[in-house]
Amino acid sequence: MIKSNLAILMKEKKITYRRLEELSGIAGETINRARGALIYECKLSTLDALARALQVKIKDLFDEV
Repeated sequence: MIKSNLAILMKEKKITYRRLEELSGIAGETINRARGALIYECKLSTLDALARALQVKIKDLFDEV
C-alpha cells in the first residue's frame, strides 16, 4: 500500500494548491487525488511534475506502508 506525502510536503514548503498548479502545470483535481489514497493512479509524468515543482525526488512524494 502507498501513502501520499504530498500534503505534508506542500505544508512544509508553504505551497498552496493554486501555486502548485501554477508551478507544475497539473490540474487541482489531480493534485487533490495525489494528496490522498489515489496517488497510485497518477502517471509517472504527473508525479515528476509535482516533484519538480516541490523540488523533491519522486520517491519523496509517497511512502510504502
